[in-house]
Amino acid sequence: MSWSTFRDRWQVFIGAIVTVALGVALVQSSLLTLISAATAKVPAGLPAAQAQTMRDGYTAAIALLGMTLGLATFVAGFIVSSTFAFTAVERRRELALLRLVGASPRQLRRLLFGEALLLGLVGSGLGVLAGRSVVRVQDAMLARFDLVPDGFTSEWRSWVIAVSVGTGVVVAVCGVAVASVRAARVRPLEALRESGGDTRLMTIPRWVLGGVFLAGGIALLVLVPAVGGDAAVAMALCSSMVLVVAVAAFTPLLVPAASWLPRLFAVGPLGQLAHANLRAGARRSAATAAPVIVLFAFVVGMAGSLDTLGVASRQETARALRADLVVTTDRELTSRLAAVDGVAVVSEEVPVAFDLGALNDGKVEYDSANALSVDPAAYARTHRLDLSSGDLAELRGDTVAVVGSHWRVGAVLRTRFAGEPRNLRVVARLPATISGPEFLLPAGRGVEASAPRRYTIQVTPGADRSAVADRLRGAGLGSGGAVDTAAGWIRHDADEQQRINVQIMVALLGLAMVYTVIAMINAVVVAASGRRAEFATARVSGLTRGQVVRMALWEAAAVVVIGLFLGGLTASATVFSLMTAIRHMIGLTVLSVPWALIAAVGLGSLVVIGLTTALTALAATRTPAVRLTGARE
Repeated sequence: MSWSTFRDRWQVFIGAIVTVALGVALVQSSLLTLISAATAKVPAGLPAAQAQTMRDGYTAAIALLGMTLGLATFVAGFIVSSTFAFTAVERRRELALLRLVGASPRQLRRLLFGEALLLGLVGSGLGVLAGRSVVRVQDAMLARFDLVPDGFTSEWRSWVIAVSVGTGVVVAVCGVAVASVRAARVRPLEALRESGGDTRLMTIPRWVLGGVFLAGGIALLVLVPAVGGDAAVAMALCSSMVLVVAVAAFTPLLVPAASWLPRLFAVGPLGQLAHANLRAGARRSAATAAPVIVLFAFVVGMAGSLDTLGVASRQETARALRADLVVTTDRELTSRLAAVDGVAVVSEEVPVAFDLGALNDGKVEYDSANALSVDPAAYARTHRLDLSSGDLAELRGDTVAVVGSHWRVGAVLRTRFAGEPRNLRVVARLPATISGPEFLLPAGRGVEASAPRRYTIQVTPGADRSAVADRLRGAGLGSGGAVDTAAGWIRHDADEQQRINVQIMVALLGLAMVYTVIAMINAVVVAASGRRAEFATARVSGLTRGQVVRMALWEAAAVVVIGLFLGGLTASATVFSLMTAIRHMIGLTVLSVPWALIAAVGLGSLVVIGLTTALTALAATRTPAVRLTGARE
């Protein structure tokens, strides 16, 4: 029987099938690529800096693929559960008829679980076939993002098929769990109602689900300012996911409550009728608004968080840097630059990669860490430093200065430089920063001859900066050397960080956009499948076919506006929480709103839902109205 209903209602399930297929393909490809990146070996003989860059790239690729796995599973489960929840409501009269002819609640649950199993198997089969192509796309994307070396290819592992198919089936079956409980509570006499819809907007499981996730989201938002650093961004993204589930659970209440917003533009009889339909069909409107909420909350929340973090990093660097010029090169030039006429102070800053040890179950385990090798006196003159404790002047020999960490002055860090163990004593602590570095090392510690260097330079009072910059360019900076003003270097560094942020957004938000566009189309198609008689009644009452379509379009536009409003509230909570974390961390109040992206997402949602609504409304009104009125669907 599950096969029969699945076959007859394939149009309703097609969106969920595509979602599961895409999720399975991403799970398969991400697992293969993640394991290949985690087991990749750094070629022997590379300079330490280059080897560390390659290791950092693999680490970033693993983190990105892990987020992709989580996001794919989350959004797929969200869309499948939303599909089954809405179809269960739309099929309430059909399920009541089955109860009337003798079906038990357990049999109704088995019916829905059988449909979910079929959906999961079909979607998983398609996803496994598409997975090979997605692997190649992900490999190329990671190489283009400079996270893996050119020529990197993911190694095939046969067991990933079982894991991918299992994931697809589990996502589908778990997605139908709540809907099956609701379906089992259908009473036989409900088959006698003209409308199969449920009069209750909120059920007890929905209240519990929404309440739990709302409490969890608020807890995460409160914790974001406390954790700070990179962890704050990850926690902000998690809070966005949790809050999206909470808002989606409460959409049957929130959508009618927020209907005052489109009511302001409900002009004329068609607008008023569409507004009444929006409130009367609260579940239908909520199901259509849910993917808009997800899209807007994810895209705007993450983009706003990354933009805010980038602006804060740029402002922090500008506040801390007291240099006039910045020289970047690949060779040691301290004495040569200091000899240039007009140069007062030269501070050499060299990035150093090393291993930091931690005691775990009696064994020392090492993780990679990054630092700057500096001359403390020159560094203090070209940077504004606010020491928490200790004295940076003591940074010499086997010592280290820590930035925003839990180590106290006098503590000893276990480290390795090029495989050689060395204990470093903490001599100074600096407040946490967004722009780094994590550690400061004495000049020359762990520095390789070919390592890239940055020189922050102060010119003598009254000297012409442009003339000094020209003389610096003539000092033999090497093939990769460059001279820039401090403001120009900060701008170029911010542009590079923005490029990395865009890559992250393309990888993650592109995925979210594809998923939610599928969900939008699916929600509109499912909703339109049960409105043929409603549209026919409107036409018999005097509306033309064109007026019915325009009414449906107005209703769709109103749902998009409500979805954008609720999604915007969710995204705002995420961004403002991160803004609070930044203020606690560095004392700057920074907020960056991606207005262009907001406009693009809003317009795109309106186009997708509007076009789908117009097509489905035209299809639903193709049959003469007199053939549908008076007959139950």
